[in-house]
Amino acid sequence: MIKHRVSCLSLSILLLTGQSVVAETRPVVVELFTSQGCYSCPPADHLLGELSAQPDIVALEFHVDYWDGLVYGSAGKWKDPFSDAGYTRRQQSYNSQDLGGRIGVYTPQMIIGGNYAVVGSNRSAVLTRLEAIRSDESMQLRVDATQDGKSLTVSVSGGDRHIDAGVWLVRLDRQHLTAVPNGENNGKTLTNHNVVRAMTRIGDWKGADMQMQIDDFQLGPNQHCAILVQTTDPLGPIIGAARCPES
Repeated sequence: MIKHRVSCLSLSILLLTGQSVVAETRPVVVELFTSQGCYSCPPADHLLGELSAQPDIVALEFHVDYWDGLVYGSAGKWKDPFSDAGYTRRQQSYNSQDLGGRIGVYTPQMIIGGNYAVVGSNRSAVLTRLEAIRSDESMQLRVDATQDGKSLTVSVSGGDRHIDAGVWLVRLDRQHLTAVPNGENNGKTLTNHNVVRAMTRIGDWKGADMQMQIDDFQLGPNQHCAILVQTTDPLGPIIGAARCPES
């Protein structure tokens, strides 16, 4: 579920371990729109799992809901337990804008950097786009996340122009194994990585350096989080991101 409100927000940001994440290169955000009801999605799910292990990539897996009601012959239908209509709307919003690459609402689809679409199982296309973004020195925005006790602190710096963007906290599950008895993937056990469970807009960024703090912040044993800074209204490029520190 995508949420738009957060409590206990102040001008500084903290994470769980007291460690600060400072990356030499700016992380690239890769969003996979997928479904457990989609026969062609498991290879893309696997590729996202590989990408999630790279420290300069923020890999996010969004499960859409438009496969949930489709009947696959005698195998029937399968409702993806991680699907959410809000994630379908996010994919639709992307594809209603001026995206590069292979646009359209389909699965598996990867949106890279919030502005380029590729078939999520097309490894060469994904890696080519990632290399192009990594060589782009125009991305100067820096996002850091630190954790101390039960507070999460986020800082954004490096802006040199006025811009309207949202700062988002993304909660995700590291991994799930699911036995699927029905639908196109009937009889398979699927592995999903970095499954998004909630998005919360924790603030707005206007181009100046800023800090925010969220109190009473906790994550479970299979949970992780990330911070995104993304242009909104309409949904646009992701101009900064950070992975939360490992607990």
